[in-house]
Amino acid sequence: MAQEVILSLENEEQTAQCATALSAHLRAGDVVLLDGQLAAGKTFFSRALVRALGSDETVTSPTYTIANIYETPKGQVLHVDAYRLKGATEFYHLGLEDELEHGIALIEWGSRLGDYFDAPLSIQIGFGETETARTLTITAGAPRWAPVLEALA
Repeated sequence: MAQEVILSLENEEQTAQCATALSAHLRAGDVVLLDGQLAAGKTFFSRALVRALGSDETVTSPTYTIANIYETPKGQVLHVDAYRLKGATEFYHLGLEDELEHGIALIEWGSRLGDYFDAPLSIQIGFGETETARTLTITAGAPRWAPVLEALA
């Protein structure tokens, strides 16, 4: 049964704090799927999370490259933009199995990949009532994520 936490964040600082809080719980093999409308903040959240993991690399949207890899003290972070992919088969053909197994994956437009992943953490980023406010709906079905959702709540 899926668990869900809904967070109302007033500004970018609170969004970055949420990414930082999540980073403390991530480990190799974890997959975080990010979804939301254009300009909702998927890349902003990814940038804050990679920074919180200890990387000083410039995190950019992988819209055109499809995938970027960042080195952090906790291991590699695979940052994927699935917007232009037609589904899980195209994702599979990217040949990223090793990075998925040994790193942390952040996948923007992750819902486009269907049920490709067994136990992802899904984050839906929605616009709030002000220009900088966001609502994060965080869901997961695997027991691995239960303490993470509790900590984020």
